[in-house]
Amino acid sequence: MDWSRAWGIMRRRDFIAGIAGSAAWHFVARAQDKVRRISVLLPATADDAEFQTRLGAFQQGLQKFGWEIGRNVRIDSRWATNTADIRRHAAELAALAPDVILAASSPVLAALQQATRTVPIVFVTVIDPVGSGFVDSLARPGGNTTGFLLFEYSLSGKWLELLKQIAPNVTRVAVFRDTGNPSGNAQFGAIQIVASSLGMEVSPINMRDAGEIERATAAFARSANGGLILTGSAPATLHRDLIIKLAARGKLPAVYFARYFVAAGGLISYGPDFADEHRRAAGYVDRILNGEKPADLPVQAPTKYQLVINRKTAKALGIEVPPALLARADEVIE
Repeated sequence: MDWSRAWGIMRRRDFIAGIAGSAAWHFVARAQDKVRRISVLLPATADDAEFQTRLGAFQQGLQKFGWEIGRNVRIDSRWATNTADIRRHAAELAALAPDVILAASSPVLAALQQATRTVPIVFVTVIDPVGSGFVDSLARPGGNTTGFLLFEYSLSGKWLELLKQIAPNVTRVAVFRDTGNPSGNAQFGAIQIVASSLGMEVSPINMRDAGEIERATAAFARSANGGLILTGSAPATLHRDLIIKLAARGKLPAVYFARYFVAAGGLISYGPDFADEHRRAAGYVDRILNGEKPADLPVQAPTKYQLVINRKTAKALGIEVPPALLARADEVIE
């Protein structure tokens, strides 16, 4: 055997293997260095259990697409409950120039769109993105924004129907609405349309601050046969504990737009599954991180709705929940 020739072949193989190994190492290093950045702005305090659940659902959704915090993605979260803080945090997050931002309400989305028209934004829990001017259309959003709407206005009429079913004696209904958002009046209008066919009288309660909510509810509760409807909005979520307390104090049957109100002591709710919406939002974030544009991703409607009844609250109000309503419920809290 020609040992010198064999040794030369081995040296060349080692050299080629070394080059290949070095290339692979550099590829892995680059992949590890390529950590994508996601920003999240939520209209709540950082200790809000409901919003922590939603954020957790979003992170779980990301994991299903292979995005792991600390390995290939970083999430910068901001929490704010008033307009000034929301705008400040929106500007901060836009300045970070993340790969995509998750906007978790209409006020948050409005602030982020003022802060940037280039960073991709995926929104959740927004009621009327077209009417509010956030997107051009549901099918083709345009610009840097797309996402998942909360519900259509027709859902608001179902809340009044549910109130009549669970509390047939109710003839007067106070509707909590957010006058600072066009969707507040639109939801109230949808309820008014249904009210005449049910022989019910509806009146609004504005939610500018806690004092206004408390005074108006106390005044409404002084007359008999009253009930409440809480329409979807950021102030409704912010003041949820107060509104649930006032409904119990005034012995007023109340319908809410989301499960977490009933879990906290409300009577009945019908609305979308918020955690599911955040999980679905992770899918759009994944597609944007992989090169797709928000303008090409249609705005989607909820696919899961929940009817939830708190039987303990019903008993405290002296209400016997109709068996047919119980049979339709997705969850009954005892």
